[in-house]
Amino acid sequence: MTLLLMAAGRGSRYGKLKQFDDLGPKGEFLMEFSIYDALQNGFDHIVVITQKSNVDFLRSHLSERLPDSVKLDVLAQELQDLPEGLTYEGPRPKPWGTAHAVWTARNVIKNPFVVINADDYYGKNSYARAGEYMRNTTASNPFALVAYTLEDTLSEYGTVSRGVCEQDESMLKAVVERTKLIRKNGYVKDEDSGLQFTGEELVSMNYWVCDPILFDHIESAITAFFKESESLETGEVYLPFVIQDMLQSESTKVDVLEAKSHWFGVTYADDKEKAVSALYNMTQEGQYPSPLWQDSE
Repeated sequence: MTLLLMAAGRGSRYGKLKQFDDLGPKGEFLMEFSIYDALQNGFDHIVVITQKSNVDFLRSHLSERLPDSVKLDVLAQELQDLPEGLTYEGPRPKPWGTAHAVWTARNVIKNPFVVINADDYYGKNSYARAGEYMRNTTASNPFALVAYTLEDTLSEYGTVSRGVCEQDESMLKAVVERTKLIRKNGYVKDEDSGLQFTGEELVSMNYWVCDPILFDHIESAITAFFKESESLETGEVYLPFVIQDMLQSESTKVDVLEAKSHWFGVTYADDKEKAVSALYNMTQEGQYPSPLWQDSE
């Protein structure tokens, strides 16, 4: 089973490349805990999408730590990596978004895979849930969203953007983006729309189980973006939007799997202290060895 980690972000609100911040008790990156949890639940192929300048460093860093039995691919998300027939010569500060990041892996992934953010911690049980689904699903083209409770994904240091799930029983109907969610007097408010939430709603934290047919749909989405977008200098093609289009066109069905697991992220610099404390406490409780990879040699 394959785990794909998106680690190509610029960390604008965090202030630096948070994917390579030493949050673990022995200086481990947050993504290393995700990789460790995935390996403990049967994953054996790790794919990391990052900036070109970080490829050699990250490949060396992870190769020295992961067991020899684990396949590792570290790939660069590059601006000029586009579907055949497309070119771009204009100014642009970064590549084409999360869907494009996933598309970067089209030549190394041939079976169903999991996609996550490298700068989020998703909890051990989430990989057990995803792995069980991938092993047991009877769907010919399996897709699933591993979802989290809204209340458990908020930041103490500012608003967050979350995709709130709309469901038909266990099947996903839509993910509706709410861009300025914050805890307010016992409820959660979206300061953009004014809507209030209880906090018990399930939300997407960009944790997807995907079939490789996704790559074809992303390629079509990128091509359509080039033909239709009026903001090629800044616009992006987002993974959730591609999957949403697949849902609307009935190209796929998406199961919703409740993670029933602890999540935290490092959106803001002030989130770092909380993340460091959480990883330290889990290590002290014996949930992780220290150093993390001491048993992998």
